[in-house]
Amino acid sequence: MISDFYRHGFPDFSLMALSFMHSNGVPIDTYALCSSLSACSLVQNVVYGKQMHAFVGKSGWLCSVFVGSAIVDMYAKNSLINDAVKVFDEIPVKNTVCANALLAGYGDASMWFDGLELLRKMHVLDLKYDRFTLSASLRACTGLSAIALGKQVHAYLLRTVYDISSDVHLQSTLIEMYGKSGMVEKAWNVFVFAGLGQKEDGKRDIIMWTSMLSAYGRNGCYIRVIELYNQMLMEGIKPDRVAFVTVISACGHTGQVNLGVKYFDSMQSVFGLEPGQEHYSCLVDLLCRSGELEKAWKLVSGMKSSDYNVPLWGALLRACLEHGNIKLGNLAARRALELDPTNAGIFVMLSNLYSGFGLWNEIEHLREFVRREGLHKGVGCSWIETTS
Repeated sequence: MISDFYRHGFPDFSLMALSFMHSNGVPIDTYALCSSLSACSLVQNVVYGKQMHAFVGKSGWLCSVFVGSAIVDMYAKNSLINDAVKVFDEIPVKNTVCANALLAGYGDASMWFDGLELLRKMHVLDLKYDRFTLSASLRACTGLSAIALGKQVHAYLLRTVYDISSDVHLQSTLIEMYGKSGMVEKAWNVFVFAGLGQKEDGKRDIIMWTSMLSAYGRNGCYIRVIELYNQMLMEGIKPDRVAFVTVISACGHTGQVNLGVKYFDSMQSVFGLEPGQEHYSCLVDLLCRSGELEKAWKLVSGMKSSDYNVPLWGALLRACLEHGNIKLGNLAARRALELDPTNAGIFVMLSNLYSGFGLWNEIEHLREFVRREGLHKGVGCSWIETTS
């Protein structure tokens, strides 16, 4: 019952069942503990997890690698990485599963260096790399833009994973790594190779199509995004929300306003997907790039307030800055600051808009407010991998 409640999305009932079991003197084994700890991860309430950890310690099950792995996973999913590391170090006999649980936590926290250190430590501990380990290592290489190391991992999995062409998750991670590193042709080669191993006339999973669409979009290959999206539809693959974000954005960069609006409308009318904040933001950006500020404003005005977000108003404000529309710019800035009063980027764009009209007093008021509140605009950075 505990396991079924957890698997079917009722983690609270899992914990209630465990409590009932304990209060009625029923012996609790590793299966009940592992399922209950997994339920704690879904509940996202670390208090329950710590209580479970204390119970495990008192009952003597900390020596179990399976229970230890579940505790590591619970802490990692609650973003308590240091606690997860302590539990991992205390497990007397480790296995690949508990290492993977900690690797996942490092990945979710974007602690890429720590993830790679753990990968090296696994070799010292004589722990084997499985598919999840390799996928996590590729994620770390992507986060660090360590393309040379990523190629080594790719070569390793080609030697050790005999049916890689059927592993959608690994293939998608490879496409993402090469795409984020600017190696679009490499990503395309992986995508084509993945299709060769698929059944049903080479059909690929939607995750893989989306990964390839994102790789093209991230590297400015917007025409290829639209072509690949149409090819995906021809092969009978139903697009998901991420695919629509990428293709609508590509239409905005290529100036194909009508096509972008058509794709947006097809979300609900053809595929039954409710547009979210990110889709409205892309559509507003699409209209703004073509100078259709009034249409963009009407679209935003007709949206539900729950779909408002800062990027949406920021796109409208940026367009007002480019086209010198101070009236709509003021309104967009005000709405954005209502959602995030400390967003320094909005103040910068509004100041630039005012400078175009010579409103120096307004600019001075903005600067004074920014100084008084101690706001700072985030500094952008980029890096490349170099070899000596």
